[in-house]
Amino acid sequence: MTSPQLVARVSDARARPRRSPTWMVDQLPVSMSSEDFFVRFVSIFQDVGTTLLEDADLIEHLPDLGVAPPETVRWLGSWIGLGSLDHSLPETLQRRIVASAAQTLAWRGTAHGLRTFLRLVTGGEVHLEEGGGVWRDGEAPADTAWVRVTVADAGLLSEPELVEVVRDEVPAHVRSELYLGDRLLWTSDRSDRTDRTDGDVR
Repeated sequence: MTSPQLVARVSDARARPRRSPTWMVDQLPVSMSSEDFFVRFVSIFQDVGTTLLEDADLIEHLPDLGVAPPETVRWLGSWIGLGSLDHSLPETLQRRIVASAAQTLAWRGTAHGLRTFLRLVTGGEVHLEEGGGVWRDGEAPADTAWVRVTVADAGLLSEPELVEVVRDEVPAHVRSELYLGDRLLWTSDRSDRTDRTDGDVR
C-alpha cells in the first residue's frame, strides 16, 4: 500500500505517486551507484529527464484557460476561429474571449450567439435588432439580411478591437451596424463606411 507521504494530490482529486528526486540514479546497478563519477554523470540526464516528465505530468492542465500560458490560450482560440485575437489585450480578457467563444460556438452566426458573446466579452448590456424571422410563403420582407448591434460599453476592448470582434462574428452576407451607446461606430454598408470616431472612411 502506498504511504500517504508518497502521494501527491492533483486538482481533480485523483492520486498520483510522487516521483523520487533520484529516480534515474536509483536504477543504477549497485556497483555503479557506489561510484561518484557515475552518480554525477547520470544525474545530468536525470535533471533533464525530470523537466520533461514534469511537463508531461501537467499536460492535462494546458487546455485549462484559467492557468494555460497566454500563447496557448491564443492557440486554443485559433481552433474555434479566433485567429485575430490580439496578443496585446489584457491576459484576463484574452482568456474570457476564448472561453466565451467556446461557450457560444454552437450558436455562432445567430442573433442569440452574437448577443451572448458580446455580453460576455464587453461585460455590459447588448441590444440587437435583426431582419431574420419566420413568415408564411410569399410574405417574407424583401430585405432580411441585416443586423444592428448596440453595446452599452466596450469593456476592456478598444473601439477598433470591438469592431473586429463584431466583424468576425457576423456572417459576411449580413449588412451590419455597430453602435456604442447612441454613436455609430462601424457599418458594413459600403455607401456609408464612415467611422464616426475619427471621420476616416474604412
